[in-house]
Amino acid sequence: MSTQPVVVDCFWHPRVEPGAFVLACGDGNSRLTSLRWSRWDARSAVATGVNAVNDCKPYCAAGTFRKYSVTVRLDRPRTWKKNPRLTQYGRLTLTYTDTKPAGYGRTMTYPLWN
Repeated sequence: MSTQPVVVDCFWHPRVEPGAFVLACGDGNSRLTSLRWSRWDARSAVATGVNAVNDCKPYCAAGTFRKYSVTVRLDRPRTWKKNPRLTQYGRLTLTYTDTKPAGYGRTMTYPLWN
C-alpha cells in the first residue's frame, strides 16, 4: 500500500496535490481552484484555495460562479476499493475564510467517494 494518499477525482483518477478539484461531479456547480498545498502526508493534507460555486440564479444553467476563499483539509485515509494498493483520503473539509455561499456553514464537511 502506498504511504502517500491520493484524492480521487470525478473520472476515477488518483491525484496527489491537485491544483483544482471538482466537488459536484454531477453538474460541476462547485469546484476548488488555485489550490496551494502546505501539507500532504499519510494522515492528512491541507491547502488554501478558492471554492467556485454556481449561485444557480435564476437557474443553474444561467447562474454565476461566485468565488470564496477556503482552507481545504483532507483526512481519514483508507484503502481505495478500486485499487487496493493505494490509500485515498476519505473526507474533505472546507473552511470559508472570508464570505461563504448562502446556505453554507462556515465549515462544510463532505465524504469522498470510494
